[in-house]
Amino acid sequence: MSKYQDFASFWPFYLREHSKPRTRALHYVGTSLVVALAIYAVISGRWWFLAAMPVAGYFFAWVAHFTVEKNRPATFTYPLWSLAADFRMWWLWLTGRLGRELEKAGVER
Repeated sequence: MSKYQDFASFWPFYLREHSKPRTRALHYVGTSLVVALAIYAVISGRWWFLAAMPVAGYFFAWVAHFTVEKNRPATFTYPLWSLAADFRMWWLWLTGRLGRELEKAGVER
């Protein structure tokens, strides 16, 4: 049985697993590329660009975890919640609201 039974309890864990600013920055690069690839695929009709989305997203995230954070990516255990949490973290960062969430999770900024 997994340790986290719902997304609400997983979310603070996810943020603590991304405690270093460089880790989050690399995630933002990957997630931004994923969004850009999706938009480009839809606008251009070149649907094969969608196949590059997981590579773009996971490459930067895993580099961050293995070289900066030095932890195991949460996506290995919680793939769907990690994906949702990544987009939530990215959106909160874009809208300037991530700081409060980091503080609530106990992450020093």
